[in-house]
Amino acid sequence: MYGRRACQLIKEFSSAEKGQLTGFNSDMFDQVVKECSTHYLELQSLMRKIQEEGMDIQTTRNADHFGMVIHHLSLMRNKRCLMAYVYNRAEIIRNLRWKIGPVLPQEIHEKLSYSEEEYFKNHSTALESYMSELELDLTVDMVPPKDPYIQVRVLDDIGEVLLSDQSANLACHSMHFLKRIDAEQFISQGLMEELTD
Repeated sequence: MYGRRACQLIKEFSSAEKGQLTGFNSDMFDQVVKECSTHYLELQSLMRKIQEEGMDIQTTRNADHFGMVIHHLSLMRNKRCLMAYVYNRAEIIRNLRWKIGPVLPQEIHEKLSYSEEEYFKNHSTALESYMSELELDLTVDMVPPKDPYIQVRVLDDIGEVLLSDQSANLACHSMHFLKRIDAEQFISQGLMEELTD
């Protein structure tokens, strides 16, 4: 049945938890692309056949015409499914840059195709360039904070770091009262956690 693989590709994507990536299914993706090529070749063959028989493609209503319609609609449906798969994965990848930062964890990195890795790198580079022009880090404080300072506990030994208003030794299990903007990058990397009342 035409379009089954494309439908499976979309179902596989939609079955994942919202905002989470599954591994890029390159085998299924390539099969759908191959099916698209087959539909295109069949469509071209039927068009040539109608023209060789001296009939008008626009007005002819025979078995070849309806075969062309089926191949055309199947091609368009597969194309929409492929575009939806790629677009929705790209949305998640873009959001990862805002949530996690410029370096992806290995378990996420393994789920990306080569093109998606390049997309993430290019998006990250463009964002970094824009933020450096503005001299403003747009990735912190996605929700406006109530207090510019937060209390944090260091989860992994970070060492001596220079913060915006002080230098601090961020040793494992130590607690600090830091500016939110300084702590946010370490929190997003899982190196420290915010302590709440």
